[in-house]
Amino acid sequence: MPDQMRCIAIRQAGGPEQLVLEERARPVPREGEVLIRVEAAGVNRPDILQRLGAYPPPPGASDLPGLEVAGEVVEGPHNLVGRKVCALVTGGGYAEYCAAPIGSCIAVPEGLSMEEAAAMPETLFTVWTNLFERGFAADGDTVLVHGGTSGIGTMAIKLGRLFGLTVIVTCGSDAKCKRAEEEGAALAINYNTEDFVDVVKDHSEGRGVQVVLDMVGGDYVPRNLACLADEGRHVSIAFQRGAKAEISIMDAMLRRLILTGSTLRARSPAFKTMVADELKAHVWPFVEGGRLRPVMDEVFALEDAAKAHARMEAGEHVGKIVLKVG
Repeated sequence: MPDQMRCIAIRQAGGPEQLVLEERARPVPREGEVLIRVEAAGVNRPDILQRLGAYPPPPGASDLPGLEVAGEVVEGPHNLVGRKVCALVTGGGYAEYCAAPIGSCIAVPEGLSMEEAAAMPETLFTVWTNLFERGFAADGDTVLVHGGTSGIGTMAIKLGRLFGLTVIVTCGSDAKCKRAEEEGAALAINYNTEDFVDVVKDHSEGRGVQVVLDMVGGDYVPRNLACLADEGRHVSIAFQRGAKAEISIMDAMLRRLILTGSTLRARSPAFKTMVADELKAHVWPFVEGGRLRPVMDEVFALEDAAKAHARMEAGEHVGKIVLKVG
């Protein structure tokens, strides 16, 4: 293996032009890690936030962006070397080599391209832990997911259908709404032309939904709560419109609502290993059987990472944006 590798670094906080191609020393895996020769890396909203200086990597993590990769294990336990895997990482994915915790690695099955494999860990881990574990979504539930054509939104639609959920989403245009419904959403609401609270109430005949998966925050939170049925669960995973909201505590008490949320990047390797094990047992069989695939938007070369970020920030993408590395 070469001692040096190509990677994408953040020169300083700012726009996509701050992503620069560099050469750095190849990372050395620590105990409990493998080294992956990266073939593809997923692009995610946290990468944008890190580039803007708003989401620093946790202590001990690589300062390079990139939270999910797919490639070949080239260093680690003998039984893993040579295997094709995808992995959730705390950083360093935008590079030719990336160290990954063994517990966060999942074998890539036949029929799944490496670009598709790289598009799955971040969204799968996020949707599984928040919609199904924190939100307790179960067969027969109706859920509301904002950002219906994002990587998270499209994965929520796909997983929801596999596990018996009725998935309602919001999108920013009629074209995106149509695409979300083509991907399996029961209903897609254009939030620029309709009040999603009214539409959800009408669609549910006044009952509301059991879970809201929210990445918007701010003034959406009280509106989300208005969409919930009694004993509904509101799960926050981001706050694009602000980290503060004003809600009625009395309403939450009377209707026995649950407000929760989580972040993923800083969670312990033990937690991520537990989630990976759950995904292998309950979700990955659908991947192996060809029934679950990520919705793919566009694949960029590693050196075009700035273009990939610009596309994500423009908000026109549907599904996952991926960098082709190897």
